Amino acid sequence: MQLEIRNYYEVLLIELLSDEGLLDELPADYLADLCCVTLNQLPVRYIRHLVDTYFFEDYNELAEMKSEIQTALEKSRAFLKANLNKEKE
Repeated sequence: MQLEIRNYYEVLLIELLSDEGLLDELPADYLADLCCVTLNQLPVRYIRHLVDTYFFEDYNELAEMKSEIQTALEKSRAFLKANLNKEKE
């Protein structure tokens, strides 16, 4: 039996990266690192069906989640940039 369970923050992060065009611009390895570092800063919210979240979700809650993701993403970019610069030294 395969369960269809996923973290809603992952879904929202991928949507954000797609909207910003980063999924096509960034190298796959960097993108994977960026997603991992970002998601490790965020809580988890498991869902079964994405369509259910759209029906039951509160707009203010969604806006807060997106804001949390944006903040974590900015921190992750800075973290990865700093570590990349260390490797070059």
